[in-house]
Amino acid sequence: MLHLWLIPALPLAGFLINGLAGRRLPKALVNAVGIGSVALSFLWVLKTVLAVEAWDAAHVERYFTWIESGDFRVGFDLAVDRLSTVMLLVVTGVGLLIHIYSAGYMAHEGGYYRFFAYLNLFMFFMLLLVLAANYLLLFVGWEGVGLCSYLLIGFWFLKKSASNAANKAFIVNRIGDFGFLLAMFLMVVTFGSLDFGTVFGAVEGKPPGTLTLIALLLMLGAAGKSAQVPLYVWLPDAMEGPTPVSALIHAATMVTAGVYMVSRSWLLYTHAPGALEVVACVGLFTAVFSATIGLVQTDLKKIFAYSTVSQLGYMFLGLGVGAFSAGIFHLMTHAFFKALLFLGAGSVIHALAGEQDIRNMGGLRKHTPWTFLTLMCAGVAIAGIPPFSGFHSKDAILLAALHHAPWMYWVGVITAAMTAFYVFRALFLTFFGRYRGSAHPHESPAVMLAPLAVLAGLSLAGGYFPVTHWLDPVFHTEEGSHAAWAVWTSVAAGLSGIALAYLFYVARPGLADALASSLRGLYTLIYNKYFVDEMYDTAVVRPVVSGSRGFLWKVVDAGIIDGAVNGIGARARDIGGLLRLLQSGNIRNYAAWVVAGSILMILGIGMWGGAR
Repeated sequence: MLHLWLIPALPLAGFLINGLAGRRLPKALVNAVGIGSVALSFLWVLKTVLAVEAWDAAHVERYFTWIESGDFRVGFDLAVDRLSTVMLLVVTGVGLLIHIYSAGYMAHEGGYYRFFAYLNLFMFFMLLLVLAANYLLLFVGWEGVGLCSYLLIGFWFLKKSASNAANKAFIVNRIGDFGFLLAMFLMVVTFGSLDFGTVFGAVEGKPPGTLTLIALLLMLGAAGKSAQVPLYVWLPDAMEGPTPVSALIHAATMVTAGVYMVSRSWLLYTHAPGALEVVACVGLFTAVFSATIGLVQTDLKKIFAYSTVSQLGYMFLGLGVGAFSAGIFHLMTHAFFKALLFLGAGSVIHALAGEQDIRNMGGLRKHTPWTFLTLMCAGVAIAGIPPFSGFHSKDAILLAALHHAPWMYWVGVITAAMTAFYVFRALFLTFFGRYRGSAHPHESPAVMLAPLAVLAGLSLAGGYFPVTHWLDPVFHTEEGSHAAWAVWTSVAAGLSGIALAYLFYVARPGLADALASSLRGLYTLIYNKYFVDEMYDTAVVRPVVSGSRGFLWKVVDAGIIDGAVNGIGARARDIGGLLRLLQSGNIRNYAAWVVAGSILMILGIGMWGGAR
């Protein structure tokens, strides 16, 4: 026994201690519990990885039967294999760095213990999701990270924009979760089980239409959690939460849950090629669509948020063209450089007393040199410049796309150029030129810089981890032929994006404004994010709200339900009022009623006798 239950149980213990007693504990002890529980979980993951000698099959530990009805059984079963080890190392490793960073970033915030309790609870559910040996237990973790996302996005709950963003994230994710639930119901009908081993072992011979429907419903769930079109709208708004939340949940871990779930279900998808094509097309469209929005945004965190949506689209593109190993590889490298981008953005915001608009920054490399250096590492990594990590994983996806459909490769290359442009646009406007703000910039403390340095190292060297070779036995895939021209084309696209950003925002700063003025209509459309939120508000939100108030509330609830209940009460009151007249307490009235009653009885008897 590897005692896999300890991996999620340790953060859960941290949540319980800080959640129940954190208010009365000193900050140092809150840190020790919150950070220490994740550190112990990370160490247990390392021990687990080293303890398993043969990785040809999953190691499953069955603890107890959770649900049993006839032949249907769902157990509290945890499993670890090559795929889950990559996810476990990313979640606990990057999560630990973000917990350490949070000790400095959130040091002066109210509800400090509550923040760490929420972070620990999130870690518990995310690790449960990864370790689950069946879809239902995975769904428990899936819903748990959604709950924690709601709590952490709305951590500053007195701020209306934060509470609105938390509600939006929660509601939009429920749409995807509905698809996930339907997929599980269909699995029970088709396979009689939700256990991974049973489901995947019985895929052969099942109707292709049924498998395709299951795969599409799972993709709907993944689109909600991993912010794919059309359910991506919650993630940019989620930047209202504290920056460590953006790094942990909305860059490195939670938003990759959909990628992991689709990868875990790869046998279903390979037997449903139509659904796999949908995954690729949705991912590619999401990548290029969100990249165009990122080109003109001015909020530093929102630029990186749209970058996250775009990079998640890249991952789904990799999965959709059958390069599951490459998709997970990019998931890992993305966790490194995107967590670094968000934490670096937090360092900038910390230096500028909360300022997030890049138009009010500039010249910060002199004031925050370490933040500048680490963010530049993240920038070249996401741009796909060798030898940084993004180069290896992104090109693995693009090469797979080239072999699948050349047009997908070329759209991916254009997206790579846009990615490099908008990331370096943000970096150049933040660190170069003259300072345009009013605050007094200063470098962040060591407790915040240390995680940045570690993530910068991982952004540099992470591409050399043999992830694809490690995962190939899981997905039974073979590496395609290596096209050198395609590799260098994508690198040239990244370099072109950086050069164009340098031209527009460093060499000739007025050129960007002139171009925006000449393309005012297009610029306005993209700057307002294609008015997607406004269209959703007009087509969905307002009709639902007005229908709820005008019909469900006033007609159904107030008119029919309340009307029926109140009407019955009113009739009972009226009848009671009449009967009350019989109990007046006046003897003469009682005598009159007795006489009247006697007369009626006599008349009735007489009529009855006459009729006979």
